[in-house]
Amino acid sequence: MNSTLEFDVEALTRYLVAHVAGFQGPMSVEKFAGGQSNPTFLIEAQSGRYVLRRQPPGALLKSAHAVDREFRVLSALSGTPVPVARALHLCEDRDVIGSLFYVMSFEEGEIHWDPALPSLPAGGRAAVYDALIGTMAALHDVDVEAVGLADYGRAGNYFARQIDVWTRQYRAAQTDELAAMEALIAWLPAHCPAEAGKPALVHGDFRIDNLIFHRGMPQVRAVLDWELSTLGNPLADLAYFCMCLRLPPKGHIVGLAGLDRAALGVPDEATIVEQYCRLRGIGAIENWHFYLAFSFFRLAAIAQGVKKRALGGNASNDKARQVGEMAGALASMGVELI
Repeated sequence: MNSTLEFDVEALTRYLVAHVAGFQGPMSVEKFAGGQSNPTFLIEAQSGRYVLRRQPPGALLKSAHAVDREFRVLSALSGTPVPVARALHLCEDRDVIGSLFYVMSFEEGEIHWDPALPSLPAGGRAAVYDALIGTMAALHDVDVEAVGLADYGRAGNYFARQIDVWTRQYRAAQTDELAAMEALIAWLPAHCPAEAGKPALVHGDFRIDNLIFHRGMPQVRAVLDWELSTLGNPLADLAYFCMCLRLPPKGHIVGLAGLDRAALGVPDEATIVEQYCRLRGIGAIENWHFYLAFSFFRLAAIAQGVKKRALGGNASNDKARQVGEMAGALASMGVELI
């Protein structure tokens, strides 16, 4: 374990016994592999298994690593058609382990790290995508006022505001000049499509490896990693998911680029978009290239932030520098679309 992420397990045990209903020690803590943002730990205690998500230590960019927002959205979605882990406790006292953290239920199941689904027979892969797209549609149909999230983000001009936010985040984390990022920063604000309709709850990182599926069943058990969630345009999630599938089949985020989807038994991009639109009762999507280009831009800005943290010594994963080097390639893929 990275020494910058260690904490006093005995002190944490005492805290959880006092603040989480039914929690009983002793306990052990193990960091999950993977992930670049909020370090995540498996807690195995006498009372069962739990998951702890914390902010990384050290100086953080403003509004980044918002574990308190994650906790709020998990709490709000409890009881809706969107499957999530149970939010158990939020700790805002940084003295306990050195940063904000929250504890949620451990959801047993399987995560598909490869969207080609090599562990499944070809005939069973489409059903997994059906469940995934259905879950995304259900998320975007949540009545944010009814679940208490009407103030979870600003209404209107979602993409214009997001371009501004991620441009500023990129500038704050910039270590050198990337011509492709400069091209996207210039092009995207001038080509924002008009937005209409009520804002929806947007996950912000909706990809296949952020879902837990029931073992042996094409059914989503829990949607994970809500750090980037907000109110906004739901097409951002759809485009981001499709963008991830456009990435190479080997890398930090595994994609399907260059693979024969028909032979694999997984839907192509047009089918995914059509199914989503049908489930939500919306028409064909115009300016699809804009939404994809924005997705590449935003992920490139995130990768640059990871690189900056790695150089500063407070990244949450040993592969952070490798991830950070993705920024230029991602931006170039976005430029190809414009």
